[in-house]
Formats: sequence, structure tokens, C-alpha cells
Amino acid sequence: MEDFVPAARAAGGHRMTLFTWASERSFPSLPPPRPRYFDVAPDARVLAHCHWQPDPPACPTLLALHGLEGSSQAHYMRGLADKAFARGFNVVLLNQRNCGGTEHLSAGLYHSGLTGDPQAVMNELVALDRLASIAVVGYSLGGNVALKLAGEYGAAPPAVLRCVCAVSPTMDLARCVAALERRGNVLYEWNFVRNLKRRMRRKAQLAPGRFDLRPLRGVRTVRGFDEAFTAPHHGFRDAGDYYYRASSLRVIERVAVPTLIVSADDDPFVPADQFRDRALTANPRVRVVITRGGGHCGFFAEPDGPFDGFWAERTAVGFAARQAGV
Repeated sequence: MEDFVPAARAAGGHRMTLFTWASERSFPSLPPPRPRYFDVAPDARVLAHCHWQPDPPACPTLLALHGLEGSSQAHYMRGLADKAFARGFNVVLLNQRNCGGTEHLSAGLYHSGLTGDPQAVMNELVALDRLASIAVVGYSLGGNVALKLAGEYGAAPPAVLRCVCAVSPTMDLARCVAALERRGNVLYEWNFVRNLKRRMRRKAQLAPGRFDLRPLRGVRTVRGFDEAFTAPHHGFRDAGDYYYRASSLRVIERVAVPTLIVSADDDPFVPADQFRDRALTANPRVRVVITRGGGHCGFFAEPDGPFDGFWAERTAVGFAARQAGV
């Protein structure tokens, strides 16, 4: 794996985060995706956008999970798909419940540790599509979900799961939410809260009487939203209980599949100190790479020839390819 060297024009945690988030990207070599719906619970269906190789069972598959309030159309999801498809992978870009314009498909909400959905998707891909090799790659919230999924499998992961890669994962949710509340991160929190509120209003319109929106007016932070909506909806005692039980750091010592974690020392709201936890560093199946620079889900280096500069995407696909033997 090549070392990450930040592009000078995007150096700095905030600049890198915002530069990559705002980048306009196109992928002319990537064929149009095929939509696929998965019934993951009696009251929940999720949408994936899939890129299939000509003979899908003969190829490894990359299952990608996006971050908070993202979707399968996030630039890093499509960039990951472009690189993985070129390496011979089938690619399944999964929308979390209600994301990507799918509020009408599920009765409830999603949360940062909802591992049952990707597990159900993997089960269907094996049973119906006869896929035999799957790598899971998650960004931010999706990285936490991917790591928690691997930890919950423990010593007996399914043979189909070859590896997990997490980019800028929110492994310790309480610590990450506290970091998000710092004054310098007000723009990120404002954006997350704005989108969470919009989603709740859309959900309420689709299911009149199901959600009490009165607390929404007083919500100013992600923690406030989780206290008022996420935690009670999913049966957690409060936001603190939710953050503890949904954090992958709680189960990381049980991960038994090859796992790569990539994060940056200047990530504005995913503190690097969470990756020094003994439960993580003592697990020989997990490799942690903390780069100098990179921001949150940024990792933009100087482009070079066919390399477009998005280092984390290339690193994740390279890791998955090595584990899949392609």
C-alpha cells in the first residue's frame, strides 16, 4: 500500500474534507447501474445500485456502505464503484434505510449500528445470485456498520465474507459526536442536522400520525436528534445508550476476517485516539493506517496518469482485490 501524500491544494483537515465533498466527478467507463431492491425486514426494503460483471458468480463482489445522510450516489461511492468494477468486481452500492430517496420503502428509521440490513443483503446475494466472495467497504457511519458487522460475526464469519475495509469510521460514536460539537465543526453539524430534519419531515408526510415532530423544532445538534428520535425509535434508553451499543469499538476485538481501517490524523470529527484503544490494537486481524492529513473521507493526492487522486478508494479496492485473489 502506497503512503498517502495530500495534494497541496487540499491540505488541511477542513480543506481536504470540503474539497473532496464539493468535487464534481464523472465516471465514463462505469456502466449505468441496475437498481435492486432487498427486503431486509418485514417492514423495511432497501435499494442498491449494482454494477454486474458479465458472469457475476465468477467474480468477487464489493458491497459498499455510505456515511450519515449519504446515498449510493455519493461521489466516494461512485468512485469506489469505478475502481472496483475496473478490477473485475461486481459492485453493490447499498443505500441505508430511507437514504437515496427511499423513505417510502421502510416504516422506520436507520441508525449507525444497523448491521442486519447489510447482513440480509449478503445472505440474498449468496442464496439467489450464488456469489462466493464478498468484500465490505464502508465510509464514516458505513465504516462503523461494516466493522460492527464483522465483530458480531465473531469467530465464525460466513465463508463468503473475505474482508472488511473502513474509511474514516465512527467507531466510538460518543467520542465522534462530542468532536462534532466543537465550535470549529459547526458547518458539518449544521448540514447533518438540516438533512436529518428534512428526512423526518418527509417520513412524517408518508406516514401521518406515526412520528411526533414537535421535538424537531428544538433540535440543534446530532446528539439532540438522536435523543429525540433515533434512540427512542430503536428502543435505546437514550442517546448515550445508543452510542455505546451501536459502536463497533465495543465488538472490534472479536473481528476474525482480514480488516483494514484507514483514517486521518486531521479528521475534524473522527478523533484518531479512538484507534489506539487496546481492544483494537490487540486484534491481529485488523490493520489500522492513520495518515498524516486526509480530512474526513477525503484523502486526495495529486493525480498521476490514470490515478484520479482519490487515494482511499484505490487503497480499499486494492486491499479487497488482494483478499479476493484478483
